[in-house]
Amino acid sequence: MTVLVTGGAGYIGAHVVRLARACGLEVLVVDDFSTGDVRRLDGTAWERLDLAARDCVPRLAEVMRTGRVTSVIHLAARKQVAESVARPLWYYQQNVAGLAHVLAAMELASVDRLVFSSSAAVYGEPDDPVVHEDAPTRPLSAYGETKLVGEWLVRAATRAWGLRGVSLRYFNVVGAGSPALRDTGTSNLVTQVMDRLSRGLAPQVFGTDYPTTDGSCVRDFVDVVDVADAHLAAIEYLERPARAHDVFNVGTGSGSSVLDVVTRLTAMAGSDLQAARAARRPGDVAVSVASVDRIAAELGWHARRGLADALAGAWSGARA
Repeated sequence: MTVLVTGGAGYIGAHVVRLARACGLEVLVVDDFSTGDVRRLDGTAWERLDLAARDCVPRLAEVMRTGRVTSVIHLAARKQVAESVARPLWYYQQNVAGLAHVLAAMELASVDRLVFSSSAAVYGEPDDPVVHEDAPTRPLSAYGETKLVGEWLVRAATRAWGLRGVSLRYFNVVGAGSPALRDTGTSNLVTQVMDRLSRGLAPQVFGTDYPTTDGSCVRDFVDVVDVADAHLAAIEYLERPARAHDVFNVGTGSGSSVLDVVTRLTAMAGSDLQAARAARRPGDVAVSVASVDRIAAELGWHARRGLADALAGAWSGARA
């Protein structure tokens, strides 16, 4: 079977591609390379295509047919929370329209299995410190809204034409399976901190007045290699004739504060710089930790790497 991975040249996508190939699957990547790097693909077949473009559907359907695609992992999306607050219309155009085009092409090409990259951002400010998949969804940013609408679209397609779809709600993805696959952006906490430390600048902590132990946000940091493994478990799950759930959290079930992560990374760098405390960012929530009981029970998946492993992988990748 051939798995098409949209956004496969990106940080998470490249890890999914590498693991899928290591498991013996045929893989085809579709990416516009606006943030992805073709060097991450290491010989994997790819097509350059902007999934948000209105005219992409016939071409994408043809790529699926000629590539004998049997399932799709859809990761291509914009993902910066603060940017989405400033540019909500663009985020809807990119994320919602992009998914709609993928679903339209799948229907044309008779491809009926989809793993959708969602986000814990759909929960917004949760009522409980550990968030179950049945918790209310009240996103605080346009980014989170686009992911929730994406889940609705996937669910609607399952009713309309028989799609087998599953949505994975990632929590905070960190780490690197190898230096070549590291996160080269600076939009996430770990890469932001490492970038500032490398330039001799104090790392920033946005918001230190949250109702948490040290005042900083608490997050569930999950290693990117574990996240990639969750996608392959989801592909297997879609082969089952009966599936009880179509939404799963992907996390560790354990939270760490932003200040704790900053302290650990600063120690790795051998730096004595103190964290610079900054104002809260729009769209950030105080605590976001995954309940992982459902994914363990249904997919047999659990995170194997802890925060120390994830930070070590990220640090090794950045120094390579």
